[in-house]
Amino acid sequence: MQFDRIKRREFITLLGGALTWPMAGRTQQAMPVIGFLRSSSSVDSVHLVAAFRQGLKEAGFVEGQNCAIEFRWADNQIDRLPALVAELLSRPVTVILANLNSALAAKVATTTVPIVFASGGDPVADGLVASLNRPGGNVTGIHFLLGELGAKRLELLRQLVPNATTRTTTIAMLVNPRHSDTDAERRDVLAAARTMGQQLTVLDIDSEEDIEAAFATLAQHRPDALLVGTGAFTNSHRERLVALAARHALPTSYSQREAVMAGGLMSYGTSIPDAYRLAGIYVARILKGEKPSDLPVMRSTRFELMLNLRTAKAQGIEVPDKLLALADEVIE
Repeated sequence: MQFDRIKRREFITLLGGALTWPMAGRTQQAMPVIGFLRSSSSVDSVHLVAAFRQGLKEAGFVEGQNCAIEFRWADNQIDRLPALVAELLSRPVTVILANLNSALAAKVATTTVPIVFASGGDPVADGLVASLNRPGGNVTGIHFLLGELGAKRLELLRQLVPNATTRTTTIAMLVNPRHSDTDAERRDVLAAARTMGQQLTVLDIDSEEDIEAAFATLAQHRPDALLVGTGAFTNSHRERLVALAARHALPTSYSQREAVMAGGLMSYGTSIPDAYRLAGIYVARILKGEKPSDLPVMRSTRFELMLNLRTAKAQGIEVPDKLLALADEVIE
């Protein structure tokens, strides 16, 4: 009798343990998986990943605790994106976070999995959403200003050019013609230059060879300063642009802080890390049950001015106190 009771207790214990196994499996399967997809490299995106995780955390999600993140990188090879999207969908993921090109590839691949983008382009013109207030479909996201700030960046750059307001100066601008915002940016900067009485020369760059050729042209004509246009191409080639600007002692302004971190003189633009933080919050809201079609496209409005005083000193530039006072971050 005692033996039977012992056996029965062991059986109940084993049965109880067996019952917990599939339940644990179901818990793991229920953890939502986020697909994080960018057309750039992982090295270029470390700060953006950190900002995205921060946004998730603010909204109640922590990777490894109540959500998982699958990362995919195209390493600036756009033709790889469809295959990377297919990998994420087969995982399967609950929602996809993507930059512009990645979001476009994802939208082609699925009409059901929610997609949250973080993009500096016009989401409507780029074909991501039907409208900003009513995105429709399975796509919404964060829009950060880039090209629209070209005129402001020109104004700030002129403050670094000695005697810019008292003599005729020439400023050159490099733009990537294939970037969706380039035409609007070019128009805005040219209009601002006319208003300021500023001579402006615009050069197109669409390859590494174009970059070298552009700087050879700049070496011949010797402008007083250089404005680098927005977009993934100029950002991904920022180290080469920074090195060439230093070689030719050209005061240069960029649209993204990464260029200043790499040794560039100045940048002014929307805080893209803050845009990814907001994207993390939007992804969390979708994980909680909200639909992308009900979430209007949010505009990121946090701007930042960065200055690299080491670069200014190396180029013999004295940064005005007024500009220093405006800077959000200064590298000394």
